[in-house]
Amino acid sequence: MTTPRRIRVAVIFGGRSPEHGVSAVSAGSVIGALDPGEFEVVPVGITRDGQWVLTDGSGLALDGRNMPEITSGSGSAVVLPGDPTAKGLVVVDPVEGVRALGDVDVVFPVLHGAFGEDGTIQGLFEMAGIPYVGSGVFGSAAAMDKEFTKKLAVAEGIPTGPYVVLRAGQSLSAEDQERLGLPVFVKPARGGSSFGITKVNSWADLDAAVATARQVDPKVLIEAAIVGREVECGVLEGEAGGAPEASVLAEITVTGHEFYDFEAKYLDESCVYDIPAGLPEQVTAKIREYARRTFVALDCAGLARVDFFVTPEFDVYLNEINTMPGFTSTSMFPRMWAATGLDYPKLVNRLIQTALRRGSGLH
Repeated sequence: MTTPRRIRVAVIFGGRSPEHGVSAVSAGSVIGALDPGEFEVVPVGITRDGQWVLTDGSGLALDGRNMPEITSGSGSAVVLPGDPTAKGLVVVDPVEGVRALGDVDVVFPVLHGAFGEDGTIQGLFEMAGIPYVGSGVFGSAAAMDKEFTKKLAVAEGIPTGPYVVLRAGQSLSAEDQERLGLPVFVKPARGGSSFGITKVNSWADLDAAVATARQVDPKVLIEAAIVGREVECGVLEGEAGGAPEASVLAEITVTGHEFYDFEAKYLDESCVYDIPAGLPEQVTAKIREYARRTFVALDCAGLARVDFFVTPEFDVYLNEINTMPGFTSTSMFPRMWAATGLDYPKLVNRLIQTALRRGSGLH
């Protein structure tokens, strides 16, 4: 009796964005959840300068407050040819030379931020003709750029708070200051994991906050602060062509930090998570509807986490959408789906099966 061939999954992580370490931790959880009887994992790390290396998939966990780091010494160099007839990885070993690693059935790009979650690497997978987990080129790019997320959401009738976009060389006008009021949040337009974000309580601090954001992205978003609760919803692409599905909601309460910044998210035990969120039934239904509509409006695929603000009057405003949210077993996206009835290993399996069913190319 012939043993069925295992599905070959290239899990790609690390990357060139400031979210390099977070990506590696997420990948470690994904790799650990894949059943070795069903999947053959090919762990590929990307260094901060963009080199791809074939690793053994170990050491991808937090060490106290230290994030994992992918370096050129983490493994042999590897490349993905942009040739749809190849469908595989090529190893470049200083001793063994160049050798084909073999076909890859599907890629799970556990990458956050620029050059991983913004449509760039998705374009490479499309050129190579390899199915991959998550949104395509347009959906990834639109969700990564908070300016265009808001524009597409507004066109769909989903409320967003007041904001201003500053491109390179631009500054905030007095009229915009009056319209936004204080405090405001200054953030990179195409960033994630709260890198480069500053809460500004005085206009005297604005220039420094813009400079901090521009260390991540020359395009900066300035948002009026919305007083309210932070609520998140997970969305999955519907099975077999069905409508997107929304998870139960999660509410985040931050203590000891001015806002939900990087340290609060990943390094400190300073957050309380309520799953499901304690909201009135009609508000919960509205948020889940908005989450599904945002997913469709941005032409997303696979998965997304959609974040909202809920005011004391129960008005709902879209904050942002993440097409590859944090994916550790304790991250909000898997926890919301576990509370909905889909545990972590089943969630990872479903995402891979969805990507295989969708294939590559236009849909």
